[in-house]
Amino acid sequence: MTGVVTDAMFGRLTTYLRMCGYDTVYVLDEDLETDDEIRAVAEDENRTLLTRDADLAAQTHDALLLESRDTETMLSTLGEAGFDLSLPETPERCSACNGIVERVGGDEPTPEYAPDPQTEDIWRCTACGQHFWKGSHWENVTDMLGAAQENS
Repeated sequence: MTGVVTDAMFGRLTTYLRMCGYDTVYVLDEDLETDDEIRAVAEDENRTLLTRDADLAAQTHDALLLESRDTETMLSTLGEAGFDLSLPETPERCSACNGIVERVGGDEPTPEYAPDPQTEDIWRCTACGQHFWKGSHWENVTDMLGAAQENS
């Protein structure tokens, strides 16, 4: 699988997939409004479409219909479908914009809210500039992914 397209209803799921390293196009980020636009991106870019829209799923090659509104249940369904739902040792994708992240050097400037890059690993998105580190959010996502895997 090259990547994923997530429907407008899956903002939180998109974040989890990006944190797992999946190249994930979120339709709201790309202003994809019609089924034809969404289907074209999925098919032209060889992406798996994740949607709650049964008609769109039926009309799109390699689509996966996710009927639940619960994130943990959706993640369990993806695990059952063969998605690797584990966090990589080193973050790969920006959870906000899907850009590639790179490690920040210990002497590089970081925002005031970020930990000191000399004492903690920090990554920066090459597309939007957001900074990331393995803090409590990383731990919460790890816990959610673990719970989802236990239920799949």
